[in-house]
Amino acid sequence: MWRTRAAAACVICRSLANSSYGIKRKSPLRNLHLVSRSTHHPYYPSSKFQRPPLRISLQLFSSLNRLPPHKTKLLNVKHGYQSHRNFWLARLASRLLKVRYLILGSAVGGGYTAKKTYEQWKDMMPDLEEYKWIIPDFVWELDELIDFEKLLKALPDADDLARLLPDFDKIGDSLASLKGFLSPGSPGETAFRATDQGYDNDKQFKKGLLGELILLQQQIQQHEEEARRAAGFSSQQKRKVSDKEKIDQLQEELLRTQLKYQRMLERLEKENKELRKLVLQRDDKGIHQRKLKKSLIDMYSEVLDILSDYDASYNTQDHLPRVVVVGDQSAGKTSVLEMIAQARIFPRGSGEMMTRSPVKVTLSEGPHHVALFKDSSREFDLTKEEDLAALRNEIEIRMRNSVKEGCTVSTETISLSVKGPGLQRMVLVDLPGVISTVTSGMAPDTKETIFSISKAYMQNPNAIILCIQDGSVDAERSIVTDLVSQMDPQGKRTIFVLTKVDLAEKNVASPNRIQQIIEGKLFPMKALGYFAVVTGKGNSSESIESIKEYEEEFFQNSRLLKTSMLKAHQVTTKNLSLAVSDCFWKMVRESVEQQADAFKATRFNLETEWKNNYPRLRELDRNELFEKAKNEILDEVISLTQVTPKHWEEMLEKTLWERVSTHVIENIYLPAAQTANSGTFNTTVDIKLKQWTDKQLPNKAVEVAWETLQEEFSRFMTEKKGKEHDDIFDKLKQAVREETIKRHRWNERAEDSLRVIQHNALEDRSISDKQQWDAAIHFMEETLQSRLKDTESVIEDMVGPDWKKRWLYWVGRTKEQNIRNETKNELEKLIKCNEDHPAYLANDEVTTVRKNLEARGVAVDPCLIKDTWHQIYRRYFLKSALNHCNLCRRGFYYYQRHFVDSELECNDIVLFWRIQRMLAITANTLRQQLANTEVRRLEKNVKEVLEDFAEDNEKKVMLLTGKRVQLAEDLKKVREIQEKLEAFIEALHQEK
Repeated sequence: MWRTRAAAACVICRSLANSSYGIKRKSPLRNLHLVSRSTHHPYYPSSKFQRPPLRISLQLFSSLNRLPPHKTKLLNVKHGYQSHRNFWLARLASRLLKVRYLILGSAVGGGYTAKKTYEQWKDMMPDLEEYKWIIPDFVWELDELIDFEKLLKALPDADDLARLLPDFDKIGDSLASLKGFLSPGSPGETAFRATDQGYDNDKQFKKGLLGELILLQQQIQQHEEEARRAAGFSSQQKRKVSDKEKIDQLQEELLRTQLKYQRMLERLEKENKELRKLVLQRDDKGIHQRKLKKSLIDMYSEVLDILSDYDASYNTQDHLPRVVVVGDQSAGKTSVLEMIAQARIFPRGSGEMMTRSPVKVTLSEGPHHVALFKDSSREFDLTKEEDLAALRNEIEIRMRNSVKEGCTVSTETISLSVKGPGLQRMVLVDLPGVISTVTSGMAPDTKETIFSISKAYMQNPNAIILCIQDGSVDAERSIVTDLVSQMDPQGKRTIFVLTKVDLAEKNVASPNRIQQIIEGKLFPMKALGYFAVVTGKGNSSESIESIKEYEEEFFQNSRLLKTSMLKAHQVTTKNLSLAVSDCFWKMVRESVEQQADAFKATRFNLETEWKNNYPRLRELDRNELFEKAKNEILDEVISLTQVTPKHWEEMLEKTLWERVSTHVIENIYLPAAQTANSGTFNTTVDIKLKQWTDKQLPNKAVEVAWETLQEEFSRFMTEKKGKEHDDIFDKLKQAVREETIKRHRWNERAEDSLRVIQHNALEDRSISDKQQWDAAIHFMEETLQSRLKDTESVIEDMVGPDWKKRWLYWVGRTKEQNIRNETKNELEKLIKCNEDHPAYLANDEVTTVRKNLEARGVAVDPCLIKDTWHQIYRRYFLKSALNHCNLCRRGFYYYQRHFVDSELECNDIVLFWRIQRMLAITANTLRQQLANTEVRRLEKNVKEVLEDFAEDNEKKVMLLTGKRVQLAEDLKKVREIQEKLEAFIEALHQEK
């Protein structure tokens, strides 16, 4: 109990001693000692004076040197003997009543002094709000990056703190001894009374606790006086320093701080890059075990790729942000882009146009520094020089292939993704450089085309314009600044970049001109921010690391920074990259939800239109329709294998005879029929059949087979399937059929094998039974009747209508038809006179006929007579052959027994049987080739054509057309864009 009170009283004394320097009052210091004595020792008996060793060590508080001086007075201590010391109990009571006022006054005075000191300190500190950018952003976001709960848990607990605190038991023992020293009647009391008797015992008085307090008060006063003198001296010195010197000193200090933090940031970023690389590599190892989650920038890039192919026919424009890099030709656009991407990935040239089409570059983080195209799976390792060279070559090839004939630049966008540790996530579009003059070798409209491409990208209200200006040339020669001013007059989304500052510092006579450019006072255009960068020494073989070192070294030694013409945060491509990335993501967060809502409304309108126009049809886009048509076409090709052999053979035999019948009648049968006997007839037939088989027949047969296959294939392709038929596929099916037929080639060895088979078939003359004999006669009659009918039709056209038609239909003959009719009558008389007349007219016969006609007043030409004779004799011969067929119906008995009857020779029947048998065997052979080989090859060709069409989007767009297809296509695109935007927004919110 007493030990606790003693400890409390000791604490009060110490607090009074520590805070007494700031209390403005005139209370005697001896009262403080009396109060302390009466507080500590009211009940202890007197004892001999034994002064314990002092355990209080006086310390100099150096921190007070920085505090403003206070006007405090040393407490006046009056030493001497009190005349009323015999009434010490009354004095003790009065002191006890005053102690609460003393404690209260000390607390109030100490608090007021502390508050005043804090306010003076605050006034002395400079305003650093303008230099808040020095502190990196991650410092303000430490509460998000550092888990303070884990740090709190890591702090020592109460037991550990107890070990660090002093031993209160020992302190209590010391206070008990101190109480015994100051108790009434003790040696300490006696010594205290002795000090009241006079000033002579002052040294002994100071050896007590009160003496130590007095010394402490004096030291505090000395420190206050020193602080006051130091503050007065520093204020005098500051008054002597001019404002310019203050700014210079502050600027130098800021530069040192900037470099210090820059080095710290680089070290932290390097460590962070290595750690992230290890983490990403660990994730990359499990790429086959689990599906990696797409990064935020990759999701956003996919949306932009889809939007680039989207035809905004429903007034839903692409207003999603991207960084558009524009500048004059050779201003350093590509170099700035390469510094941001940390790799030299673009083709380079000395003054010539290298960027011939827009290049969309998506930057994202990854374990390895690689690049790949959107439509390719090949990865280019950007740490290897051979891969970098291959990438630059591939970009150049794609640019040149995208440029149409007669043009210099192209509007087609090349999409490229670059991943690597520490890359800032953003989407940049490098545009062709703006030119002022069209040079030789360029298309006449090159300048206008570049302007239109640049305006098309910059007119997006959410596009960030990265305006690149060459600092090594006169600013008045710039064209791009006027163009940017037209598209963004307020400069709310423009970032101005001045390149080649090292050359500008050497060449520009007045460095203030560079300051005017960076401050936005030289150009009429406005910008969100201004940056100055250095992109190397102009050597194309420089590496990114060497360019970074050169840039950092230049700005450290540049007088532009030393003379405050440029601010530290406005230089280096590193700061530019950070600023562009922050601006890009800020713009994305502000606009992406509005764009998603716009596509949501467009989707609703398209779905409503589909339901009203096509309520019973599925929403099949062009690719889905193509797959459906592909399945139908393949089913139709498979249907060819289901054609019966009989159907194939009938078609082949019929078509082949239609193709060769004219040759058989005109070149084989008619010449052979003019012979005198059967031996000559057979010899002539054999010779002509052999010649025909060697040269023409196999080729004709293969052509017939291929045409038959085409006809069947076309029939299946064009045949309507009833209600399920969709005419939207007709154009596609026709294109597939034509392309397949064009690609198909019949087996070349088929003709050789077919020639042997046809030879063997035609050499056989033995008719085995009456049925085959009758079949040959029937085949011959059909053939001759068909030819007779055709001949009569030709004769009718030559001589005109007969008397019945003239009388019934009121038609007449022409003059030429009258001449031919007279010629026909004269020739018919000649045949009646000689039924065994040969096939050709002799010259004297022609003369006789002409003179007979002239005698009747008909002038005729000899050629007309011969032409008419050919048709007249042909009709006469065919009629005679038909009559002979009827006679040969009973000739099989004589043929079978080899009887020779001059009146009944049926060699022509045997000829037609040989032809008929050859046709049947040829048809069977071709049918086997079709079924076993050609149909399968045709099916393979159809699949190849369909695969080629599936990869050719332009072909699909051309073949699958119509409002229904376009509506379904737009609906699919809008739905896909909206879903990807919503997924991106969700991921964006999760990242926050």
